[in-house]
Amino acid sequence: MSFVLKYKSLEEEKEIPHENYTIKDVLNELELSAQTIVSKQNGELVIEDTVINDDDEIQLVQIIYGG
Repeated sequence: MSFVLKYKSLEEEKEIPHENYTIKDVLNELELSAQTIVSKQNGELVIEDTVINDDDEIQLVQIIYGG
């Protein structure tokens, strides 16, 4: 089972290592903070506890903010 991960210029197919593998697991592996990333699963905004399924497309978008 695998999914497609898109982040900045990265686009790769990744294996789902275990059951109930979530967006949060991906963020931890990439050492990214959920506070600075918006996650999409198959084009829909999702929370970090969302479970990734076979053939999903996961897109991580960096939030840019400043003052």
